Amino acid sequence: MLKSLPGAGGLFPALVLVLCIPLSLFPQEAAEEDFFDDDPILMEDEGITVVGTPETTQQMRIVTKEDIEKLHAPDLASLLQTALDLGVTRYGPYGSMADINMRGFDSERIAFLVDGVPANSPLSGDFDFNTIDLNAVERIEVIYGGSDTKYNVSGALGGVINIITVKEQKPGLRLGASLSNTAALPGTYYERTIEGDKDPEWQDLADTQNAALSAAYGAEKFSVKANGFANRAGNHFLYEDDYGRTLRKEKNEVWDMGGSASLVGHLPDYAKLIAGGDIYYGDKNIPTSGRSRIAGRQLDFSTRQNLMLDMPRAFRDDLAMEASLSHVRQSLDYGPPNGKISRHNQWSLMAVNRWSWYLFEKFTFRFGGDYRYANVDSTDTGKHDRHDGGMYLTTEYQAHRKFLVIPSIKMVFSGTAAEPIVPAPKLGFLWNAADSLTLRNNYFRSFKNPDLEDLYWSGGGVGGNPGLKPEDGWGTDLGASWQPVGEIGFENTLFTQWTRDSIHWYNSSGGIWRPENVGEAVFFGWDSKLRFLIPFPGKPVEKLIFSVSYQYLNSYLLSYGYTWDSNKRIPYMPVDTIGASLEIPWETGSVLISGHYESLRFADTGNMTILDPCFLLNITVNQKINSKLGLFAAGRNILNTSYESFDGYPMPGFTLTLGLKMNFDIPIEKRDK
Repeated sequence: MLKSLPGAGGLFPALVLVLCIPLSLFPQEAAEEDFFDDDPILMEDEGITVVGTPETTQQMRIVTKEDIEKLHAPDLASLLQTALDLGVTRYGPYGSMADINMRGFDSERIAFLVDGVPANSPLSGDFDFNTIDLNAVERIEVIYGGSDTKYNVSGALGGVINIITVKEQKPGLRLGASLSNTAALPGTYYERTIEGDKDPEWQDLADTQNAALSAAYGAEKFSVKANGFANRAGNHFLYEDDYGRTLRKEKNEVWDMGGSASLVGHLPDYAKLIAGGDIYYGDKNIPTSGRSRIAGRQLDFSTRQNLMLDMPRAFRDDLAMEASLSHVRQSLDYGPPNGKISRHNQWSLMAVNRWSWYLFEKFTFRFGGDYRYANVDSTDTGKHDRHDGGMYLTTEYQAHRKFLVIPSIKMVFSGTAAEPIVPAPKLGFLWNAADSLTLRNNYFRSFKNPDLEDLYWSGGGVGGNPGLKPEDGWGTDLGASWQPVGEIGFENTLFTQWTRDSIHWYNSSGGIWRPENVGEAVFFGWDSKLRFLIPFPGKPVEKLIFSVSYQYLNSYLLSYGYTWDSNKRIPYMPVDTIGASLEIPWETGSVLISGHYESLRFADTGNMTILDPCFLLNITVNQKINSKLGLFAAGRNILNTSYESFDGYPMPGFTLTLGLKMNFDIPIEKRDK
């Protein structure tokens, strides 16, 4: 409930911008997009287009279906950490609350989309990673920085993460299934009830099981697909406490399941009608603290439905349009060990409309808007509803065949904000300086309205603040991508952001926790990635693929009386984040070794509580048996590193997942006309 991470956003003063401009000569985004898998057009090659600019001036990375299948991550948060080296803050193992960090911003200040539709909770502003079935995900687009002009959504202080589940299926019938077991490392541990050591719990070798099913059918006029999954997670693992004793994690068991389905129907003039939806249910034990053996019970339920009309030719040749209508319902019931059950029900209805008008040879106008009605009935906030959204206009001016200018403005409105309508402008530049070199530059305002939880929470020594102002700020980034040859690519981004009126909860003089617009922070950062391919003579291995990434993030907290000289950092934001991977593919399988390092972090605004640096090493192996069957193994944290992602909440050591995957393709013969 309480916000643990301050946010920040936006453009920094003009002096800093001028000083940064010469640094744009350092590379950032891959010029040959296939190498970095960052083609910014949403599924256009597969017949599904979300209207948006085919060129983005922002730093953008893609997680492909192939990446997802190779990594076998247990959930979306783990996938983003492994695939993109994003920072993740977790309150424990599978099924626990998780938080993603992008450029110093937590999940409440990142805009999450599902198939192009905003999906952040109107109650808390965050996003539940557990509701996403990775087997149903076709692609994930990650856009870094505020004031996005690809989807033109609000609240994107740190960036946008678009989870794409819809795909037009190839002709024929396909069936798939997978089964896996995850084993935790058993061993002797200290049992607090007997104040002595206890023998290993060998049942931990069968700690977690996952089952997934999929079906897809493609025909000439339509295609459908459906996915389902179920998990049983004991979440029992060994960890060390503050006294050096080895304890066993208990009372954090999870049962959950979910499913999704989508349909793509063809209409005249290349138009498509796209319908999709998903459902999730989770039954979880939630410990009262990270090391507690006392837990409450939490029941999670969510369902989402979306209907989209995609028209690449909308009434005339120079117009393209998409319109979508979405419904989301979520409920959370929490029963504490002692006390009354708290219930949090929310539902929302959202409409999105995007247009592209190719008016002149060098000009493209993109305009549209979004509207959301949200209704919340919560034990701790009461009954409230909310209207929010905005309208935008973006112009793409091709000043030269190698130079693109994109000015944009969005008028953001909210029925509960102190300022009902606020402009959020952005100016972006893209220059293809050479065949192998692309330069990008952005200046933007970032803006986010307070959540209903911030405004109206009450009870238990906590009080909301209906007078909160929106979080506001400015930012810039400069970068380049350089790919001199097909086997090597290098991208680099320099960014700086400043925020004010960031919302933080603190203990007031009356002993009541209350949110206030007291947050001000500044971020300076540098994000680089190098990837290269080495041909390897002989078989079965013919190449090696190396990847190295590095992010530097220097943050200054200018709240609570702190100044530049105080040198206080934003909690849970490491200065250095390093990722590296080595992929060894062969015709029927692959080995992928990946490492993720985060430097020292602080768990409080005073920088008194320290979380030690940690290094996580993972390895996954995939091997096809034949065209229908395959085996996989995933060793996570194979060095058995003892670490905490969130203060007081230990994370699992070494775990081993073994699984079987089955795919059956049944071609459908075309009938003679």
